[in-house]
Amino acid sequence: MRNEQVFSVQGDAELVARAGHLFASARTEFLCAARDLNTWSQPEPRAAIGHRMRATDLISRKLLSPVALADEDDRAHLRLVQSLGALVRISGSRLPHETILIDRRVMILAGQETPNGREYTVTTSQTLIDGVHSLFEAIWDTAADLDTYLRGDIPDLDPDGRLILQALGSGLTDASAAKRLGVSLRTYRRRVADLMVKLDADSRFQAGLRAGELGLPR
Repeated sequence: MRNEQVFSVQGDAELVARAGHLFASARTEFLCAARDLNTWSQPEPRAAIGHRMRATDLISRKLLSPVALADEDDRAHLRLVQSLGALVRISGSRLPHETILIDRRVMILAGQETPNGREYTVTTSQTLIDGVHSLFEAIWDTAADLDTYLRGDIPDLDPDGRLILQALGSGLTDASAAKRLGVSLRTYRRRVADLMVKLDADSRFQAGLRAGELGLPR
């Protein structure tokens, strides 16, 4: 077919040098499917993508696996991306390291990381692009939006656990929270420690954020 091209580049720097202009030229739609947020390991590719993602006329959709939510910084980044207008969904389906579709005319596939950097394949083959686009849409339709997933992505908590989580989200001091819950300060702190283990939270701040994700009143 005419005007079809497939080429590979090695490492982030070469990707930006040879294909960075493709991100900047995105006009209508930017789709991204990825296992996590670690594919773009250097700041240059992140900057090349992020600058265009702020354009208000561009529909941006990010499809990620639950692995992308393992770190609180990544959760915060996705909430920021969403606040800027991107649509973010979480899928239980197995996803590649990174697949990007631009205006349904360009596709960028990220390969495995190597000592010389990640290899990327760039193509304008409409047949390949249409096939991957169809797969993206099928997985997207069954995925949960970010807010819905975060509200459900939490261990079962008993009423006391939810009250403690609500107290953490409210910013109360331990003494005030214990008094509100009608327990001793020692008991409250023990329950907070147990809750953090259950939530796999590294800090009270992280645990408090989960209160907001669950929509608990403060």
